[in-house]
Amino acid sequence: MTEAIERDIQELGRLDAQIAAAGALDREALVYRRDQRNLHLVKDMGKLVSAVTQLPEDDPGRESVAASLAAYLQAGEEVLLRRIEELEKRIESLRTAYAEQSGAAQIATEAHLQSLQSSWFRYYEALMDLVEYRQKLGQSETGLRERLLPQLYQQAETLAGRIDANGAALKILQQRKSDAADNTDLNAAVDELLRAQSIDMGNLESTVGLLERLGDDPVAYRAVLLEQGQGLSIATLETGALGSLLDDSWTALKESLAANAPDFLLNLLLFAVIVLVFRALARLVKRAVRSACERPGTDISTLLKEVLVSVCGSVVMVVGILIGLAQVGISLGPMLAGLGVAGFVVGFALQDTLSNFAAGGMILAYRPYDVDDYVEVAGASGLVKKMSLVSTTITTFDNQTLVVPNSKIWGDVIKNVTAQKVRRVDLVFGIGYGDDIPTAEQILQDVVTGHDKVLEKPETMIKVHELADSSVNFVVRPWVKTEDYWDVYWDITREVKMRFDREGVSIPFPQRDVHVYREDA
Repeated sequence: MTEAIERDIQELGRLDAQIAAAGALDREALVYRRDQRNLHLVKDMGKLVSAVTQLPEDDPGRESVAASLAAYLQAGEEVLLRRIEELEKRIESLRTAYAEQSGAAQIATEAHLQSLQSSWFRYYEALMDLVEYRQKLGQSETGLRERLLPQLYQQAETLAGRIDANGAALKILQQRKSDAADNTDLNAAVDELLRAQSIDMGNLESTVGLLERLGDDPVAYRAVLLEQGQGLSIATLETGALGSLLDDSWTALKESLAANAPDFLLNLLLFAVIVLVFRALARLVKRAVRSACERPGTDISTLLKEVLVSVCGSVVMVVGILIGLAQVGISLGPMLAGLGVAGFVVGFALQDTLSNFAAGGMILAYRPYDVDDYVEVAGASGLVKKMSLVSTTITTFDNQTLVVPNSKIWGDVIKNVTAQKVRRVDLVFGIGYGDDIPTAEQILQDVVTGHDKVLEKPETMIKVHELADSSVNFVVRPWVKTEDYWDVYWDITREVKMRFDREGVSIPFPQRDVHVYREDA
């Protein structure tokens, strides 16, 4: 393996000579090729180090190979350091050219610049590998760590400063962008800064990794990455960058509070006063709307009245909160735009709820029922107690509460039992076939006319209805006020039974004739 390394070193020497004699266009390609071969040679050295460390301590060949490796590593360090210096000059030259270019040339230069920066980091990683190889061989360091640390810290400081500066500029541009979303130049500037910020943060992350490989603790730069949106990681938690960021944030918060506390308290007080004023105004508006709805001659349902009162009060409160937010300096334009987008998303997700809103509006407009009406809707029956734009609350006679979605009510048959002021009570009474029909008719007539809640008009109907299997059935149909329906129903049923018993009119049970035929054997 040492022969292969010697051969690679000789080929790299010939490549250096070719680069010195090549033209400008060919030189760039040859330099890139030399960088790749240099890095590959470092990996081969690592393989040789691993093979040597696996040899027994008393192996006669181990010492000689280790000595050769030490020379290779020493020479490799000097070569890599020279290459890094050359890369830094090339990077600086490209940055100068990038600032003077535009269009496609600038884009190509930027891509080339990123490629050189990537090579720069790879060379530093190769130097880290050489330091680790020396440690594996039990050899002392040559001061490489002390030479690398200042350069890496300078790189980290430069990147951190650029990231902080770009982050502050991004905040300002994004605020302007929210007020002028159609400005193409502004959008392009934001996109350019975001792209540059992403590149710098990636380079800083690589630099932090190199510093950690050298055994240092770059907490401050981890905090910069976390603050600028790089997110949490195990390395962040282990190095304490999160604690450093929290300390800096707490210090900044205390300074901000000390400087802006009076204005903040004044704005908070102003917001509270505006909300309280509009709360009182909302109560007045609700009272005014209720009074207008209850004015004599106003044909409006109780349900619609309650909904109007609630909606008007809520609208006044929302207007008050928006005015309060505007007074304390919060921009309402982005907020309202965000609410519009959120409303579209929520509306798409809650289609069934929106159908309930539409059905509620139709119910309020056409008024098929009102509060305290007895209804049968969507398989539920009971008294209507309250209604919103989403659902109707019904209380059954046994005091159960049913909440029925308005879409189910409007999409089905609505039966309002108490909508009319007058109802007909339908009763059926049966007498035996042997009883006197005129006597039964007279008894039914007396019972109905004798009840004080039965109306004279419309007239009561008492007729023989059918000749059933076991009885002759009469229909009795008196008219009553709706609220007296059940009282009349129960009273007449009870009184008819008692009068039939006194007058000897039978109410037959179901009967069946059974004929038995005897068949002799």
